[in-house]
Amino acid sequence: MKQKPLVALVGRPNVGKSTLFNRIIGKRMAVVSEVPGTTRDRLYADGEWTGYAFTLVDTGGVEVTEGWHTEPLSEDSEQFLPMIRKQATVAIQDADVIVQVVDGRSGVTAADREVADILRQTEKPVIIAANKLEATSLWDTAYEFYELALGDVFPISALHGTGVGDLLDAIVAALPPVPPEDEEDDSVKIAILGRPNAGKSTLLNKLLGQERAIVSPIAGTTRDAIDTHLTWHGQAITLIDTAGIRRRGRIEPGVEKYSVLRAVKALKRADVALLLVDATEGVTAQDTHIAGMLTEESAGVIILVNKWDAIEKDSYTLYEFEQHVKQEFNFLPYAPILFISAKTGQRVGKILPTALEVNEARYRRISTSQLNKFLRDATAKHPPPSHAGRRAKFYFVTQPSVAPPTFVFFVNKPEWIHFSYERYLENQLRETFPFPGTPVRLIFRARGEDRYGQ
Repeated sequence: MKQKPLVALVGRPNVGKSTLFNRIIGKRMAVVSEVPGTTRDRLYADGEWTGYAFTLVDTGGVEVTEGWHTEPLSEDSEQFLPMIRKQATVAIQDADVIVQVVDGRSGVTAADREVADILRQTEKPVIIAANKLEATSLWDTAYEFYELALGDVFPISALHGTGVGDLLDAIVAALPPVPPEDEEDDSVKIAILGRPNAGKSTLLNKLLGQERAIVSPIAGTTRDAIDTHLTWHGQAITLIDTAGIRRRGRIEPGVEKYSVLRAVKALKRADVALLLVDATEGVTAQDTHIAGMLTEESAGVIILVNKWDAIEKDSYTLYEFEQHVKQEFNFLPYAPILFISAKTGQRVGKILPTALEVNEARYRRISTSQLNKFLRDATAKHPPPSHAGRRAKFYFVTQPSVAPPTFVFFVNKPEWIHFSYERYLENQLRETFPFPGTPVRLIFRARGEDRYGQ
């Protein structure tokens, strides 16, 4: 699995980073507002330009206090500067190409210079996007940003899309070359994810039987994604320990906030994710937020309920807690659940075998003959609902790809397939061909369309 190069949008608040993010990826994913600090939920997305694929990261506005939304602060307020420095520092460490977004109308500000001072220390490509220049007659004003002594300056309007094509040309020209296939690491990559202080580093150490990662009771100790290679029963494995992820509205400004970017990078190259839940706190909104990230990346997933040794139990505790987990993660009904203690080692020995089983399921292929027998049985058992007195007619099904397993159903009227019937087919598919821990994709096409649903 090739890891796409990372392009980071950095800059002071309210210069239009989220608008540019949305423009580049071609859809409105980031929340956009005139009030500094609006960016909350979506942090990254895959982009492509002239055949070059990359991951775009919107670092978002810098949040200052709980009351930021009631009284917007001056863009050059001194309390922004330390946080802007940290943001730029993390971008240097993690990004392959950095785009400093500035407000072309207001000219160079002290905050712009703070960002530039940090970026100037890197050998990585830096490009300046002078935004909010809706009138091309103002483009000459963009050239004053050359005084920042960074890369080329591109006048743009992210709102209207003007000049963004030239900016993207410069970005893809600066992207690092993609390594050849024979340099690919074929180990199974297992990422350990979870909220801060859920026990990720402790679990890594227990799995390895050595002190590979620093373990601390202070939430947020791990800042970088740490790769550890091992061989387990002849299988090469890469364990990836990551910084704890908090819900965006709860992330503190500075290094902790942007360490989420590292977890995002780890997740995008993971085959299987181990999602740790703190048994002493139960499933929280932050946990379900992380799980949502997993579904977006189509990664295999195992839910680990950690610190099980710290729970007072009776004969019903395990069952009741398992039902609680299933209910909260009802969008991950296929995920195995293990109750563990990273501290004592309880059931830790089951984690790697289960992870390899999940990874195997991600690459499982089902023959066309088996699939079509399944389709005949499923539709006979429960025919598609009628639509205006007529039923959808299924012709055949095939599996064009894996990781995740993808199935294309050819039907006379794809638009007649209701979500509830799609759910029925997925449930029947999983009952016939187990796919533990991995999502599956169902695509419905009219006969004569692209066979593989691309």
